[in-house]
Amino acid sequence: MQKIFYLLDELEKIYHNEAESPELGHDEPLDGLILTVLSQNTNDKNRDSAFTRLKAVYPDWEQVIEAGARELENLIRPAGLANTKSKRIIDILNIINHDFHEYSIKKLADYEPDYMRKYLRALPGVGAKTVACVMLFDFKLPAFPVDTHVERVAKRFGIADKKLSPEEISRMFESIVPPSRCLGGHVNIIAHGRKICHSRNPECKKCVLNEKCDKIL
Repeated sequence: MQKIFYLLDELEKIYHNEAESPELGHDEPLDGLILTVLSQNTNDKNRDSAFTRLKAVYPDWEQVIEAGARELENLIRPAGLANTKSKRIIDILNIINHDFHEYSIKKLADYEPDYMRKYLRALPGVGAKTVACVMLFDFKLPAFPVDTHVERVAKRFGIADKKLSPEEISRMFESIVPPSRCLGGHVNIIAHGRKICHSRNPECKKCVLNEKCDKIL
């Protein structure tokens, strides 16, 4: 536990991302959910390109349903796996409209976080990381998404066993990290993974965590 707080404290000194950043969330959490679905198996640039194209043509989710999966597939092609993602998005939108009688998931805020997590997790193609992202960024609830950067840093630094899955690491962080530090901690670890703790050739000599890192490569 002490090592996790050391990690958070040291990275906060460098990246200063502890304060909540409004640009990371959406007024309509459904936007964040669809954006995160688009992010699967691609990078942020391609995800954002696909989402921007989609919203520029169809600002309302009802319009996406009316346009159909084929049109959606063409618009989100920059994000990759367009055929699979378009079908999942259409299914998600139909389920949400059926459950809430609108293309919005704002009403989930009225429920307990455990119910919200369970509901989102049951949607087609929505995994633990997607759920945690929507809860953290769009509903401003304590959650700790674990992507490849967070998983890599956590395992190399020695605070997560190499055998743990991303979902298990996420639960570990959520059980230890105070709610007020989840967003900043998550963002800071990603920043460190991108700038220093690369998948290949990590720059250990430049790393502020070097002295206490297990360096499990």
